[in-house]
Amino acid sequence: MAKNTVAKAPNNRTIQIGVSEAARLRQLIVSARDSGPTITNSLILGDALETLEKLGNGRFALLFADPPYNLTKSFGTEKFRARSSEEYETWLDSWIARCVPLLKPTASVYICGDWRSSGAIQRVGSKYFKLQNRITWEREKGRGAKANWKNSAEDIWFFTVSDDFTFNLDAVKQRRRVMAPYRENGQPKDWDEDGKYRDTHPSNIWTDITVPFWSMPENTDHPTQKPEKLLAKIILASTNEGDLILDPFAGSGTTAVAAKKLGRRFVAIESDEEYCLIAAKRLEMAEKDRSIQGFVDGVFWERNSAPYNR
Repeated sequence: MAKNTVAKAPNNRTIQIGVSEAARLRQLIVSARDSGPTITNSLILGDALETLEKLGNGRFALLFADPPYNLTKSFGTEKFRARSSEEYETWLDSWIARCVPLLKPTASVYICGDWRSSGAIQRVGSKYFKLQNRITWEREKGRGAKANWKNSAEDIWFFTVSDDFTFNLDAVKQRRRVMAPYRENGQPKDWDEDGKYRDTHPSNIWTDITVPFWSMPENTDHPTQKPEKLLAKIILASTNEGDLILDPFAGSGTTAVAAKKLGRRFVAIESDEEYCLIAAKRLEMAEKDRSIQGFVDGVFWERNSAPYNR
């Protein structure tokens, strides 16, 4: 249930749901029993395994999944328990197999994981899809360890249903500062004289992602919230305007929000009502503010670069 909001520090913009607005936001959420093969632009409250079987086949251009990693962790009222590698692969297979018929022949698939779960995701994903790449992104938050390396990276496995898929290269180039400003005949070679920036091809190492924190307007209390900028890169690269995106583990709704801001449609499934309410509120906020931090004037900027801070 939604709780009364607690007084926050002046600059704390973490999204919370008050009792007074919960009833209104519930009207924006669809129950799993009311979902169906033509549903679109919807937040669905329900179990992913049950809900996936009700969605129409061959509709989705993109599957983005941020499933529980193989850790014992609470997600609101839900709790995921760590299990053996074999059991985790079986669990992955249980929902990935249900997603396969829902996808278009030209669809792309992105599945998140950490160092523990990454191998299992590669194996199960490769069973159903064509493996294209593995993205590793720097999660600059993280706790230090006295007898181990600090865990500050996560993986996203990139698959496609077939060899025919969308990849919009120019939409996801990164504007970076020129560290070695080469010239040819006295003129800048492949870089901008004004500020010394150049647009570079996107790599599979992402160091420009900022994990949401308390002063950012997209921040929530969800323990594994993905940044809107991260989803924007994936959505712009692997879909076109109007395409339909599926997220079976929606959490606080980042996929749905980024899809809305970028002119795509979505179906997002989440089993915890509190997170569904937060996602609904974020979608309302996106009606008025379609900005994505770190993505300015159609360009992805380096983290902490000057235009990014404006």
